[in-house]
Amino acid sequence: MSNWVDVGEVKLRVETSGEGPPVLLLHGHPRTHTTWHRVAPLLARGFTVVCPDTRGYGQSSKPPTTEDHEPFSKRVMARDCVELMRRLGHEEFAVVGHDRGAYVATRLALDHPERVRALAVMDAVPIGEALARCDAKFAHDWFHWFFFAQPGKPERAINADPDAWYNVGTRNTPERMGAENFADFHRAIHDPATIFCMLEDYRAGLGIDRAHDDADRAAGRRIQCPTHVLWAAHDDMTDLYGDMLTIWRDWTTGPLTGAEIDSGHHMAEEAPEELADELATFLNRS
Repeated sequence: MSNWVDVGEVKLRVETSGEGPPVLLLHGHPRTHTTWHRVAPLLARGFTVVCPDTRGYGQSSKPPTTEDHEPFSKRVMARDCVELMRRLGHEEFAVVGHDRGAYVATRLALDHPERVRALAVMDAVPIGEALARCDAKFAHDWFHWFFFAQPGKPERAINADPDAWYNVGTRNTPERMGAENFADFHRAIHDPATIFCMLEDYRAGLGIDRAHDDADRAAGRRIQCPTHVLWAAHDDMTDLYGDMLTIWRDWTTGPLTGAEIDSGHHMAEEAPEELADELATFLNRS
């Protein structure tokens, strides 16, 4: 059952399950917390699992934006998560983030090291790192990062036919995603307010989020907790970046480990057992 937790500026829709050390699971774009529906029950055997819709996504609050897109910065989203966990009674916790959620999770570990005891990131490198390494291949294959940053234009394109934009009926189907997860995703992509907020996430990424990452690099701030990096065998992370651990080694001081998952990009939906085993092993040793 979903609950809404008031974290100050916004209310987050959240589901919790299980008992044991707390772990926060953060979804990516264009998913909601239900993307974890196959993984959360497996982790709940040994952990207290917390799955929110991040601000702007799914059924969580959709606050107004500002010229610099700060309300959708990963720093603000991370602050939401700290308050969410505090209000649920968890002062210290592990965090797992996929896709855009990995950027929120990374910012959590950088901004709140006293709160985050372990970090797992899935199919991501830090935003500042991605943009610093941007080349023609990245711009071609990940063109949406730059299109989404345009004012007004992506809203018109997506809202004209959300199903076509988000591959409904081809890559995204009830059979592949699970019926309830698909229904939640489908409802979200047909809500223009949600589309706007998801685009604001990307707009923040090209500006204020990159500035925060670059400031951390310049100041020598790094992730202090144990960090586990996961990448999908059938996505393009290694094509773009080569050895993923080499990238993350420059961002961490704590123990760094990693593994490839035999999956496409949406690991939680496509390879839940392998992913849950990998996460549980990491979390238990951290």
